[in-house]
Amino acid sequence: MKRLFFLGCLVLIVSCQSIAPTPQVESTPPVAATIPPTETAAPTVTASPTVTPIPFYFTDEFNADLGAWTFFQTGGAQSPTAALENDSLNINLTSPDLWYYAIHTAHEYTGVFVSAKFSASPGGSVGLVCDYSETNGWYEYNVASDGTYSILFGQWLAEGIAQYKPIADNATEYLKAGNLNYEIGLTCKDDVLLLHINGKMFRKIDVARFELTQGKVGVTASSFDDVPMNALFEWVKVAPPQ
Repeated sequence: MKRLFFLGCLVLIVSCQSIAPTPQVESTPPVAATIPPTETAAPTVTASPTVTPIPFYFTDEFNADLGAWTFFQTGGAQSPTAALENDSLNINLTSPDLWYYAIHTAHEYTGVFVSAKFSASPGGSVGLVCDYSETNGWYEYNVASDGTYSILFGQWLAEGIAQYKPIADNATEYLKAGNLNYEIGLTCKDDVLLLHINGKMFRKIDVARFELTQGKVGVTASSFDDVPMNALFEWVKVAPPQ
């Protein structure tokens, strides 16, 4: 009897456990991950430097830089100096018997008129260069403080060593001894050189025998015995032949 009672209770307990409700586990809703937007750096734009080309014909008033000019000397025991000062090209020669050149390297010309306005101390000469070529030579027109002018054909023999062949030299009413304050001009075209002083063309020279047909242009200053010799170029102008 006790066994039946015990089995009945056991059945009842099992039955009660089987019908007990199963607890529901509440699931936590998933949290959406917030991904911050990626910041894209703006591209860096580097501006290329603007190089202004030098016109074929131009006037250099020496108020910017000397990047288009190259300088060299012949003779002289010391090196001269060339610098921009007060909107002018200042060339200072401290050794006697020194020839100094400034050649404009931007263009070559088969026919050209080059001119310059300058002032210089007595004791030397100032001039213009045309048809310049390192291999073939150049023409050079100089006016000196003694009131004379000269035309030379120059050629390089070695680095820093040049030889000069005189083509013409003379005095003229347009030059005064002791004065080196002029505007001079030189036309180089074909086999002819035309010489100008203060806007006046005063001589024509045949240079066919030297066979120069093209080249660069430039200016020159030279010292004689008395130094220092200082040359101040206000401007240099390059134009079509005239």
